[in-house]
Amino acid sequence: MDARETAPSAERNKQPILEVLARVLPPRGLVLEIGSGTGQHVAHFAKALPQLTFQPSERDIERHASIQAWVDAGGLPNVKPPLAIDVTQHPWPVAAADAVLCINVIHISPWEATLALMAGAGMVLPAGGVLLTYGPYQRGGAHTAPSNAAFDAHLRARNPRWGVRDLEQVADVAGRQGLALEEAVPMPANNFTLLWRKSGGASPGGRLHPRA
Repeated sequence: MDARETAPSAERNKQPILEVLARVLPPRGLVLEIGSGTGQHVAHFAKALPQLTFQPSERDIERHASIQAWVDAGGLPNVKPPLAIDVTQHPWPVAAADAVLCINVIHISPWEATLALMAGAGMVLPAGGVLLTYGPYQRGGAHTAPSNAAFDAHLRARNPRWGVRDLEQVADVAGRQGLALEEAVPMPANNFTLLWRKSGGASPGGRLHPRA
């Protein structure tokens, strides 16, 4: 029986996200994914980037079967078994990673999870290491599209502690952990892939895309 779960949004955005990752991830090393969900993303990325090792994680252990099934179906030797990581529990069970990915988590979790994500990434990344986050964000306290405003209202109706976060507020939190926003890449459906770099390493710097 096929345990693979499929999220339509992951199918739509996995290739646009991969195009950013292929450009900004290190040539080799360990990539830790926080909130791997169904496993579609990590399987897609690992197949395209075989020189990297991927560590998926998902707090909901019921999703681990789907993650592993996607990995097995792809015959991907560069993906480790999924871990049950709760970002708010420090230290994380992965002590060091060359890059951290977090896709569609910040807006569907309490603000405390964002604080913990930035703190944890700051702990495990080396100088110059990258954190990449993906999802919808407000810019300057305003939504970037009417659809995002409606989505934000929907999220907050489901859980008042969720919601589309303001990019500048997230950047302030990240900065306290030594993570600087290096690039904000506009993506389909009014989303962004954000590249955060740990201070102390070489950086091309300065490619903050204009407001979408």
